[in-house]
Amino acid sequence: MGQMFGPDFPEDIALAVSGGGDSMAMLHLAAGWAHVYGVRLWVATVDHGLRAESAAEAAMVAAECKALGLRHSTLRWGGWDGGGNLQDAARAARRDLIGRWRGVCRHVLMAHTRDDQAETLLMRLARGSGVDGLAAMADMTRLPADSAPPIHDADGPPRPAVMAPDWFIARPLLETDRAALRHYLKTLHIPYADDPSNDDTAYARVRMRRLIGAEGLDVATLATTARHMRRAQVALGRRAHDVALQIARTDPTAPGCVVLDRDGFAATEAETQLRLLAAALQMVATATYRPRLTALEDALDRASGGGIVTLHGGIVVPRGDRLWIAREPARVATLSAPVGDDTLWDRRWALYGPDIKGLQVRALTEDGLRQISGLPRPRAPRVVLTGLPAVWDGDRLVACRPLGFGPAYDSDHRPPGGEFPKRLLAH
Repeated sequence: MGQMFGPDFPEDIALAVSGGGDSMAMLHLAAGWAHVYGVRLWVATVDHGLRAESAAEAAMVAAECKALGLRHSTLRWGGWDGGGNLQDAARAARRDLIGRWRGVCRHVLMAHTRDDQAETLLMRLARGSGVDGLAAMADMTRLPADSAPPIHDADGPPRPAVMAPDWFIARPLLETDRAALRHYLKTLHIPYADDPSNDDTAYARVRMRRLIGAEGLDVATLATTARHMRRAQVALGRRAHDVALQIARTDPTAPGCVVLDRDGFAATEAETQLRLLAAALQMVATATYRPRLTALEDALDRASGGGIVTLHGGIVVPRGDRLWIAREPARVATLSAPVGDDTLWDRRWALYGPDIKGLQVRALTEDGLRQISGLPRPRAPRVVLTGLPAVWDGDRLVACRPLGFGPAYDSDHRPPGGEFPKRLLAH
């Protein structure tokens, strides 16, 4: 913990504790550390409501927290509709709920172990992942603050006067084996729950866990390989950032878009091109994760040949000497948010200005472009412009400042994960 946080420990730290062995060991280890260093701990358990035992497991965590003198909150999720990947949906739900509950805590401890590193590496290898997919989890991962309403809980952390723009997942057990944690729990007679899904071979992680045991693979060696890949990931990210500083262009008629010099982009090695494209798409689409590598490679091939590509909620438009990466207009055509409100339009835009009552932020669309006349033709492609934020009064376009139309409404761009190209360094 000291290596992660340095000499200036946060006053408040949150823990995500499921009741499983890894997280229960982390709970007790963190409680002892926090007692010595005077750090306040706040504990949350996410009850996904998918198993009959989940409520009892949350109650077990609550009882352990009470015995340790710690506050505990149970956060309930009922958002799975039965479609898609259950584990991915549950993981996203945990991050969302904890991110909205954490209050003054900018650091949330999670109990990922060296075994998790090894299992993830094999899963990603089986999928044909590139360097980023094979890289080890970081001991500290930065996440943007959620714009969704906070979760208020009497036993949860207090709310700050002003929320920080980001928070961090901290993983103090990445160099610890799962077997060592089980030994710790059994030695001290600490209760924990075994999730039956940990033995269900329908899940890829379980199959990889069994493969490690059956083939005698060494967890430490696999985790070391993942760490080597992470070093490569960081170096490649820095290279992409440096290239972006050289070839990125600005265009006042296309705020919130990424504009690259096409010749400079074409002269760059393919790995860096993929990183630039992925980071740009993540920003314009406010996406948490980058596109899958195969889809990204296909998009790069088509865009390099001059084709317009939609991917991951964004659109890539080669035009003249520039490559434009913008929000896909169809994804924002029906979105709206009040002008002057802290509710972000498309999770990244806030607009402020005069006479805001009843006005809405919506995409400019083709209808808005038709209402603009007599203005100089912008350089940005028309399909890029249709996804820009604009001020509307019903069906009447009131303002679109990037195109010089209407009153001076100020815009604030707050993309989760930060602006391009700085986000290339955010690992």
